[in-house]
Amino acid sequence: MTPQDIAQTLNARFGDACSQEADQVWQIDQPEFRLLAILSEDQSWLRLLVPIVPAAEARPLINQVLEANFETTQMTRYALHDDVLWGVYQQERDSLSADRLHRAIDQLLSMKQAGVEPFFNTILETQLRQIIIAAKLQGQSMETTLQTIDRFYAEGMMGDMQNGSYGEKALEAWRAQLARLWPEVELPEGVGNGQS
Repeated sequence: MTPQDIAQTLNARFGDACSQEADQVWQIDQPEFRLLAILSEDQSWLRLLVPIVPAAEARPLINQVLEANFETTQMTRYALHDDVLWGVYQQERDSLSADRLHRAIDQLLSMKQAGVEPFFNTILETQLRQIIIAAKLQGQSMETTLQTIDRFYAEGMMGDMQNGSYGEKALEAWRAQLARLWPEVELPEGVGNGQS
């Protein structure tokens, strides 16, 4: 794609939201996202960038972010720069097609929309699996474990969940995840048999 092809593709997709900041830089400002398209100085590479969250929000999840770069991000990557977690795509301009550009933009916007929630979910699932193992080791049933989680919420041991519908939604999510994971989680070899 030529620089003109890139400009036409971005303008066709984003209309007035797309502005050319310099010969080699385009910016797309929407209420939900900001996307930058930057050509290298020699115009041989195109880089797309979308800010996702402040780096402070991402740092506790950096292991999960790096795993995502390895396992799930496909042609895009997460990167930290200037105290921001970015979604990034790079491609040699000569081998770039309009279809590939659109797919990269779609993936970056999907990363932006998801934010860091998938990484929190991974951590929560790991913790819930540990709760299930502990419950099974104590011979608890799934129902008893659900009652324990309900009690922890009621007593505020799992944060202030008494306010509004958020607490009930969070508790329902815990219950659903527990019911989903309970049959999948098995005790490690050589460890007690608890009830299942």
